[in-house]
Amino acid sequence: MSERGTSNRSSAIAAAVILGVTGVVFYYMPAMMMGLSEISPWLSYAVGIFFVLAFFAVFWIRGKRQQNRSDKP
Repeated sequence: MSERGTSNRSSAIAAAVILGVTGVVFYYMPAMMMGLSEISPWLSYAVGIFFVLAFFAVFWIRGKRQQNRSDKP
């Protein structure tokens, strides 16, 4: 298999794993937020915002890393 094909395959696997983990977290998020809202509504807001931002941050960091890899000769 060529280096290009291996890279595309590993990228697809990594994206699938990230989306799968995120899907599980978002599936259980309403229950987590309801439980945390009994302690503090602000805590549940903060956890929800954290997970939404973390989803985008993971892909942003991964894109930056791959961009740095492709810039090297």
